[in-house]
This record gives sequence, structure tokens and C-alpha cells, in this order.
Amino acid sequence: MQRKSHIIFLFINIMVLGLTSCSSKKHKSDIDITFTTDTLNVGYTYWWPESGPFIGECGEEYALVFLGTINNIDEPTDTAGPLYSSQEGIIQIENVFKIKDLGKNKYTNQNYFKSDCFNSLDLTIGDKVLVVCYDYEDNFSIPGNKSILKVSGLDDPIVKSIKKYIDKDLNPIKIRKDVDYWKKYDLDGGLNRILKCKQASLHSTD
Repeated sequence: MQRKSHIIFLFINIMVLGLTSCSSKKHKSDIDITFTTDTLNVGYTYWWPESGPFIGECGEEYALVFLGTINNIDEPTDTAGPLYSSQEGIIQIENVFKIKDLGKNKYTNQNYFKSDCFNSLDLTIGDKVLVVCYDYEDNFSIPGNKSILKVSGLDDPIVKSIKKYIDKDLNPIKIRKDVDYWKKYDLDGGLNRILKCKQASLHSTD
């Protein structure tokens, strides 16, 4: 009798472990990274008319999306001449949510991100930030301004929202209820624009 009870106990444990492993299945945005000590240098596409997670009429594919901490910010310089106010900063990458394969210029698990797009971003060392990069001529690029957003951490509503957006193959309908979260960053207009585009494309196929 005791042996039978032991077998039943083991069977129940196996079932529970199986259910737990299924429920904890990773999403697309849960990317395991073994970081190197290298730095990813990203160009500033300052001439782009839009920045942030929702650019273009129907939304553009991300090249790199991550959560990190501001590690350093230099003083502004005139390095870029009359083009824009250059200010270099470094972010330590902590969680990567999206990586696009850019061939020879692919992301190779660098632990640090560096760019000169930090002017007027009102960020300080130690701030947690959500960063959204795109690709330009087969290189990572960042349009600055609203592409580096100060957040509280992994549990911040917009971090959860962008992870869901990535997990659902950049379908804005899946995050339509998150519009108010993005309004805080004045990005609700961009989300609503690509929502209308997506809805219009669905109606056109009816």
C-alpha cells in the first residue's frame, strides 16, 4: 500500500512539473543572451521625421529592442557640426526583446550600447530605459528622441506592452487596450495610426 502511494505521489509530481514547464514556455520576446564585454555602436538617424516604437504609416519592423540602464552620458559637443547636437551616452543592456538579423552587421551579444543621440533626452546615470532601434542600410540605427524611453523596469506597463506587441508579430490590435500607457510618452497617436492601418487592411480582405 505504501509503495502504491509512493508511485501515485511521483506520478502527480511529474504531471505538475509538466504543466509548469508548459505554462512557463518562453515567448518570442524572452531572449536568452550570454553577454560579451563589447559595445554596440549605433548611428543616429537624426534626419528621420519620426522616432519611437510606432513609426511609419503601418509600423516598421524593429531591428533591436532592449531594456537597459544608463551607464554614462557625456557633455554635448559640436562633433556633428551643424547637423545636430551630438551627445554620447552608454547603456548597459540587460534584457533583449527583439533582434533582427542584419547579416554581417548582426548583433553579437554586446553588453553595451553607445550612440550620440542623447541630447535633450533628460536622462541621468542609473535610469532604466526601453530602447527601440531600426535598421538603415543594413546597420542598426536609432532615430533618438522617443526611441529611448525612461521606464521603471521589466514590470513597467510599456515594457509589457512592447513585449506583447513583439510576441504577436507586431500586430497593433493586440495592444490596442494599452493606448493610455503610451499616451504618457505622447506616443498614443503613433499607435492609433498603425492601428487604423491594420484595421483597414483587415477590412480590405473581407
